[in-house]
Amino acid sequence: MRHYLVLFIGLILSLQSVLAQVPKKSTSSDIYHSLQKLNFLGSALYIAAHPDDENTRLISYLSNEVKARTGYLSITRGDGGQNLIGKELRELLGVLRTQELLAARSVDGGKQFFTRANDFGYSKHPSETLEIWDKEAVLGDVVWVLRNFKPDVIVNRFDHRTPGSTHGHHTSSAMLSVEAFDLVNDVNAYPEQLDKVSLWQPKRLFFNTSWWFYGSPENFEKADKSKMMNLDVGVYYPMKGLSNNEIASIASSQHLSQGFGRLSSRGSQDEYIELLSGDMPNDKSNIFEGINTSWSRVKGGDAIGKILVAVEENFDFVNPSKHLLELLEAHKLLVNIEDDHWKRIKLNELQDIILEVCGLYLEASSAVPKAVPGSSVTINIEALNRSNADISFNSVSLASESFPQDKLRLDNNKKKNLELDLEIPQDQPYTSPYWLAEKGSLGMYKVNQPEIIGSPETTRPFHAEFELEFDGYSMKINKPVIHRYSRPDKGELYVPFEIIPEATARFSDKVLIFADDASRKIPVTITAHKSGLKGKVQLGHNKNWGVDKEFIEFEIANKGDEKTVIFTLTPPLQEDLCFITPIIHIEDKELDKELIEIAYDHIPTQTVLIPSEAKVVRLNIQKVGEHIGYIMGAGDDVPESLEQIGYTIHLIDPKEIESGSLDKYDAVVTGIRAYNVIEELKFKQRYLLEYVENGGNLIIQYNTAGRRDTAFKDLAPYPLKISRNRITNEDSEVKILASDHSVVNFPNTITDQDFEGWVQERGLYFPGEWDPKFTPILQMNDKGESPTNGALLVAPYGDGNYIYTGISFFRELPAGVPGAYKLFANILSMGKERMNNSTDIKGK
Repeated sequence: MRHYLVLFIGLILSLQSVLAQVPKKSTSSDIYHSLQKLNFLGSALYIAAHPDDENTRLISYLSNEVKARTGYLSITRGDGGQNLIGKELRELLGVLRTQELLAARSVDGGKQFFTRANDFGYSKHPSETLEIWDKEAVLGDVVWVLRNFKPDVIVNRFDHRTPGSTHGHHTSSAMLSVEAFDLVNDVNAYPEQLDKVSLWQPKRLFFNTSWWFYGSPENFEKADKSKMMNLDVGVYYPMKGLSNNEIASIASSQHLSQGFGRLSSRGSQDEYIELLSGDMPNDKSNIFEGINTSWSRVKGGDAIGKILVAVEENFDFVNPSKHLLELLEAHKLLVNIEDDHWKRIKLNELQDIILEVCGLYLEASSAVPKAVPGSSVTINIEALNRSNADISFNSVSLASESFPQDKLRLDNNKKKNLELDLEIPQDQPYTSPYWLAEKGSLGMYKVNQPEIIGSPETTRPFHAEFELEFDGYSMKINKPVIHRYSRPDKGELYVPFEIIPEATARFSDKVLIFADDASRKIPVTITAHKSGLKGKVQLGHNKNWGVDKEFIEFEIANKGDEKTVIFTLTPPLQEDLCFITPIIHIEDKELDKELIEIAYDHIPTQTVLIPSEAKVVRLNIQKVGEHIGYIMGAGDDVPESLEQIGYTIHLIDPKEIESGSLDKYDAVVTGIRAYNVIEELKFKQRYLLEYVENGGNLIIQYNTAGRRDTAFKDLAPYPLKISRNRITNEDSEVKILASDHSVVNFPNTITDQDFEGWVQERGLYFPGEWDPKFTPILQMNDKGESPTNGALLVAPYGDGNYIYTGISFFRELPAGVPGAYKLFANILSMGKERMNNSTDIKGK
């Protein structure tokens, strides 16, 4: 497990824990806050494109000050971004960022929603975005979320009227929201949804504007604000000991994979929202003015409100259990109202408050964190009443099986424990992220259960249903089965209880490059998730490749143990690529999944099942040199990829760089964003340039510009200014400008074909200005834009070469793109043309 600072928010905020499995432990102030929210019947939904786009200040303000039921709809899960804290990219990064969003919502009090849209990478225009996303499908998802959540108020993060001025995903999110606002109450729009949800019409649609959208504070000062509301979101909450903007800062700091850990802020702070549709409130500081948010909103609600408002007004912070009978009376009335929407929402809120005023602790903890279909698991049940309330525990149900008990009175602070056996059905589905269950497209995830679209994560597989009596009034309470344990260096921990296959398999390398026609041994590691595992495994491949054995039998005695079997794979003579898959045969089952755990301290551990496969590439490639020094930046798999073609990679600790220490390397490479994230490099730059001057080959991969972590000015030996230029279309035309330059001729000849089959993008943060000593090698452009020449710049310096590249090698090499390997091998081989006839040129 990687170790990162866990923000100390649980006791300070007393909000839902960052780890969703951790039981909520509420103070009297928390209960009072929940009562206030219980008595507010209004909803607001914030809409944007990605994790970290949301304005946590406004979400927290609406949730904690206004007391509204507040949600955030992120159109994507952020799958196409970079990862500042680890190596998860694409789908796995989306899983990580999903949990970071849930962690943020646990702090600011919001709910979280998604569509099926896949973050395919940066897009310059919404026309491209909406084509790749399948606009009609994503729009349907937005309409579905609105019909489920039923917001009175919608707030867009971005402006739908400015296509092409920012990320295409950003503008698209606003355009979809504006269109959905008019469709959600249209019976002809997505009528198939109306079997499960009803029509709805939000009252108001806003755009969360600011001076940034006007170019400067001065321009914003002059802007017409007649359709704008001004909300001071810097309000202070005495019962929390925190201001709203402090809560917002902690919430946004959960986005650690994007480097959003930041200082908290305090004091008055204005947020502006511009009305796009609906009526403008007369009070421009009250977003819900004119909307009935009291209990009288629902038929039969007046009687409920009379009880609950009185509880709020007379709340006893010392002995909150004194309100139990009143809360039970409200519950009896609430279960009989006709409005299913508000009944469902408010029953959940009220039941939580009933448990909290009694200090009632209910837990169902599995003896193990993971189980397989067909197995039996011990579930430890704990019930504890920490009040003088009259509460009895009658029964508990697991997986539709009831375990009735003799009526157990839960006396004050006297714990009741039970041990139950949970039988996992043979056909029980696995608990991997639901949107990854089947292969989707470039722009869309595939979800075969329409009713779960929008959900942030897969529903927990098992719940314990407690049947309780409160002063003779029966109530059923559901709690998810979790796994609770302790570690000496961590203390008490909670993780989700997962259902996984009997066995999983993995390759040690996700990409295997065959530089010649020699056979290679392919290890397949099988992990047993039950004891006494027997079976056989085969290697799936296409007909151009050969395998020495059809099956290899295996036995693994103990659960959790592993066994590695070896296949010999023979490539074809010509260049080719395919995917190989380990297929495990156990009795009548075929299993082909790999188990990946994503473990960080700021999110719950995630168990992800993905197809186990490796890309094998027969590639005619040559290289010069052997020893490459690599300085890791924000995290990438480039070193492992270079080892695939025969280089020996030496990871360099920047602190150990000194004069002459780099001379032993044939080339030195800095990882992505190295100068943004490694402070030490600014003090070591003189040694890196000294290495080049003495004949070394230094390759700098992309660094960001225009942000607080901008690379420092002395990045290169000559003037070089990084821009925000990027080529987002991975199929865009590439023109070789310097066709005679060694970097496109030695030791591999680079042609137009080498730029085919790239993934996600060509590159990003290309230099926009550079000294004439740099030679631009490549020219490329996205559709409708002027060409840019800064993708790959080479300059001689002393006896060596300085190379700066914004090409996305960190995406292309792990994806096994042949042309990217050839080009990178040439970059590493620069200056070694004199060795052309020596034995140091290797087809490896």
